Amino acid sequence: MESEKTSRLPLIILSGLLIALLGYLYLPEENVSQSQSARVVSVKTTPVVLAEFSDEFEALGTTKANEDVIIAAQYSDIIESIHFDDGDTVKKGDILVELFKKEEQAKIKELQANLDQASAQLQRYKDLLKQSAASIAQRDEQKAKVQSFRAQLLSAQATLNNLTIRAPFDGQLGFRQVSVGALINDGSTITTLDDISIIKLDFAIPERFITTVNIGQAIAATNVAYPGVKFIGKVTSISPRVDAVTRTIQIRAEIDNSNMQLRPGMLMSIILERNVAQVLQIPESAVIPFEDKHFVFVVQNDTAKRVDISVGRRKPGIVEVSSGIKEGTKVVIEGALKLRDGAKVKAESSILETK
Repeated sequence: MESEKTSRLPLIILSGLLIALLGYLYLPEENVSQSQSARVVSVKTTPVVLAEFSDEFEALGTTKANEDVIIAAQYSDIIESIHFDDGDTVKKGDILVELFKKEEQAKIKELQANLDQASAQLQRYKDLLKQSAASIAQRDEQKAKVQSFRAQLLSAQATLNNLTIRAPFDGQLGFRQVSVGALINDGSTITTLDDISIIKLDFAIPERFITTVNIGQAIAATNVAYPGVKFIGKVTSISPRVDAVTRTIQIRAEIDNSNMQLRPGMLMSIILERNVAQVLQIPESAVIPFEDKHFVFVVQNDTAKRVDISVGRRKPGIVEVSSGIKEGTKVVIEGALKLRDGAKVKAESSILETK
């Protein structure tokens, strides 16, 4: 009998140790669980908002003047006077350069005298014809001479006018390329003229985005010369052709440049808004991905509740919510990783900033 008790002793000891180990493992777990249930987690929340949401497409473009021209001479002649300085702002019709024109002025005076004489002779033939003292042929011949002198006079006056070079439109002149007394040839550059009150901005987009761009659509452009400044414009034209090599289509936008900050030839970073719509939005930090799903924690009566949602489009910091929560619902944007469904929370409100 005593030997049987002795043989059972190790089994009894082993059973006691097992019971003690189980008690050690499970009793603290229960205490920790109770402690966590009583713990209040501090979080930051923001309401779900219904706001304007748009896709944004980025591109690079180059600025062009609204109107630009190279001012050049139409005739070979000597420059008599210059009426502008480098970079002057001029109005349409302002005189820029006058070429030597005394020869044309003398020619006009000669033609005017010949025209007056021929006109007087024509009138005498008309009077004599009434008295049957002249023939119809004489009158017609003289009439042709009058018309010839009149045409020559108009041509000479046009040439004289072209010897005075004027600004074809309002704008800003470039550098002067000539001097007084210089002999210039027809086509020689005198200066440039740019109308930069409006800046044209040309850029290209992939052909897959053609259906999302329309005339009148807003654009925002930036340049390294003006950090933090956005130049707002709109799309004014879309090329009818797609480039067969690059598979892109050219877009032209216009930006008001009444402050004269932009210049032709600048490289601009362009943001083009597409598919603008009113949608529910939450901060990206509120969304927790799990496998192929997404969820958020919402706060109701100081209690966190896990809610599955469907997300749509995204842009930096913002996510579109397709379904799962309603406008005004408070979602956790900070502290969500410390939460579980049903946890008590102390919420601090924040406002979602949409762009």
